[in-house]
Amino acid sequence: MDSFDVLVIGGGPAGYVAAIRAAQLGFSTACVDAFERDGKPSLGGTCLNVGCIPSKAMLDSSEKFEMITHEAAEHGIDVQGASVDVARMLSRKASVVDKLTGGIAYLFKKNKVKSFFGLGRLVRQDGDGWIVDAAGTEVRARHVIVATGSNPRALPLAPFGGHIVENSGALAFEQVPGKLGVIGAGVIGLELGSVWRRLGAQVTVLEALPGFLMAADDAVAKEALKQFQKQGLEFHFGVSITEVTQDAAGVTVTYQENGNAVTAQFDKLIVSIGRVPNTQGLGADAVGLELDERGFVKVDSHYRTNLAGIYAIGDVIGGAMLAHKAEEEGVALAEMIAGQAGHVNYDVIPWVIYTSPEIAWAGLTEKGAKEKGLQVKTGQFPFSANGRALGHGDTRGFVKVVADAQTDKLIGIHMVGGGVSELIGEVVAIMEFGGSSEDLARTVHAHPTLSEVVKEAALAADKRALHM
Repeated sequence: MDSFDVLVIGGGPAGYVAAIRAAQLGFSTACVDAFERDGKPSLGGTCLNVGCIPSKAMLDSSEKFEMITHEAAEHGIDVQGASVDVARMLSRKASVVDKLTGGIAYLFKKNKVKSFFGLGRLVRQDGDGWIVDAAGTEVRARHVIVATGSNPRALPLAPFGGHIVENSGALAFEQVPGKLGVIGAGVIGLELGSVWRRLGAQVTVLEALPGFLMAADDAVAKEALKQFQKQGLEFHFGVSITEVTQDAAGVTVTYQENGNAVTAQFDKLIVSIGRVPNTQGLGADAVGLELDERGFVKVDSHYRTNLAGIYAIGDVIGGAMLAHKAEEEGVALAEMIAGQAGHVNYDVIPWVIYTSPEIAWAGLTEKGAKEKGLQVKTGQFPFSANGRALGHGDTRGFVKVVADAQTDKLIGIHMVGGGVSELIGEVVAIMEFGGSSEDLARTVHAHPTLSEVVKEAALAADKRALHM
């Protein structure tokens, strides 16, 4: 029987990063993963295979098409007869995924991480370790890390199949749907709806909550909704789905809105109403691994479960279901097992929605800070007053800084605009070090850059913005 210091169950962002970091720290390490794409093992989990990476590839392709067809003329570039070849677009997406998933396989070899393809199942305790069924082969491990991720949550009235799809299906339409319905106005629904809207679909988004992006800052949510509606996305909030049927032609959705029954016809329907922890086949019941009432693995602040030697990280423990949060947990746990001071600061984890305009935030919203009893000051600056944004031809949105009024400590950053996913990192770094809006305002930013809007927002927190 093979024996390892660390065995990771799951090869997504949490699992593969934990395995690599554990190997770097000198542990003999193995990872068992069952993800399969096109009939072949494929490391990287949902994120690399059917989530973060392929969706961004499709978003970029569709944004380039929209730029060519609707925005190039403004730059003096006339293009006639532009068209979409969906098959080639999907092929490009697949090649991007292949490079990254193959890269993880290379990193495993480089770091001497043993890889098993198939399901990992907890079998029994064995002294100070555990016996795990790794893809049909029993192995022994002193430390077992559960990083099995999550699966799309299905709507009972609309089980996946046929014309009703989740994220992976929505990334594989062979042609542009004429009418596309999206249930759920969260990150996945907005991003995938945006892809197909740009390529020509008429998109309708149905959301059960009474408002738009209620976790984001109110000003950001208001601006984003205005921009999306301007693009042609149709939103309905506070709806209740009562019936979903499908036939060969498409999907019929009946819902309640403002007390009225509404029926809508779609060629395809994307259901994106959240994700649920993936513990199927893990053997949790057999070994007594404790789950909470929603099925997440219960852990303490050091990712320890109720069973000595078994830990859990990533989506399967709940919290922010973000790849970068999962990766940081993988690093922190490996370092804790090695006796080091691994740590994740959950207060400054950035959130990003890769629509156009992009949306990004970290820390507290203005409303959330006030609800905590904090006195706050805010600074806001628009991209419309920024030279680089004007040169790009994209002046949508703004940056908003939230700081403690008494200490000036940065407690929140909120952005909507072009490329803000690349701007939020510097503010998160300053927040990580407990920095102030003054620190951000006095940091020299290159000119002309979009990042100057971040600096000006920090200046605006003290009512001294220079270019507004």
